[in-house]
Amino acid sequence: MSQFLNEIKTRRSVYGISKEIPVSESRIEEIVEEAVLHTPSSFNSQSARVVVLFGEQHDKFWDLTKETLRKIVPAEGFASTEEKMGSFRSGRGTVLFFEDQAVVEGLQEQFALYADNFPVWSNQSSGMLQFVVWTALANEGVGASLQHYNPIVDEQVAKEWNLPASWKLIAQLPFGGIAAEPGEKQFAPIDTRLKVFK
Repeated sequence: MSQFLNEIKTRRSVYGISKEIPVSESRIEEIVEEAVLHTPSSFNSQSARVVVLFGEQHDKFWDLTKETLRKIVPAEGFASTEEKMGSFRSGRGTVLFFEDQAVVEGLQEQFALYADNFPVWSNQSSGMLQFVVWTALANEGVGASLQHYNPIVDEQVAKEWNLPASWKLIAQLPFGGIAAEPGEKQFAPIDTRLKVFK
């Protein structure tokens, strides 16, 4: 088994995270920077935009998300939502993944024949970037899980961190020290998921 495939196996959804991480914040920044630079994108569009939040800024994001959810989740069911937000907040930081719609729209205009595909390709590129960052963090001993509280927090996020209106929030990756190991991963039968023809 190649080192690359072994590294992929390391990545899991880790929900029990803490503020104590085994690497420096500068190392996290370096990982994200390398991922942004080297993850492929359709037509080399480089439409990915990323924000990394540490410390109080990270806490602020999950507080903001919790208060946004409080307005729409029924009161009798909010305790579990609040607990979940607290588990993400207990981490060291959050990576916010965006796609710049100005870039996507520019490609749609430039290559009209493929106009319908560019939003799809943009999401695929973002998914690859999310996976690269997530896997790279896992290989540094940092736990993370991918979340999607967009679009309900988009407006507040853009305002709070003064982000361009063209940046569309795609996903959030809270990360931290691994406080609780994930359970054993279950796999559906491979023969129902993979076909090979020779």
